[in-house]
Amino acid sequence: MAISYIFVYLQLLDLLTTLVGLKLGAREASPFIRMLMYAGPASGVMASKILSLGLGALCIYFKKNHLIRWISYWYGGLIVWNLMVLLASPSPMPR
Repeated sequence: MAISYIFVYLQLLDLLTTLVGLKLGAREASPFIRMLMYAGPASGVMASKILSLGLGALCIYFKKNHLIRWISYWYGGLIVWNLMVLLASPSPMPR
């Protein structure tokens, strides 16, 4: 059960770091998410998170907790990547 909480937490962190990165001028690397973003950056990322949480719920329903664990490792790495992109982005000029 704890892995499902970690999965949801990682989804939230990915959402926040992606939205901040987009605000700072970063680009989405995933072609699927870029396609969803035609409705707007926040809408596309939110749609992808809803889809991810839905797939996670299916994994829990079918008792595939090992898949949630492996996906959580991947999202952990993705969040580290997002943070590196944020740190490497040029800071906005003070006004």
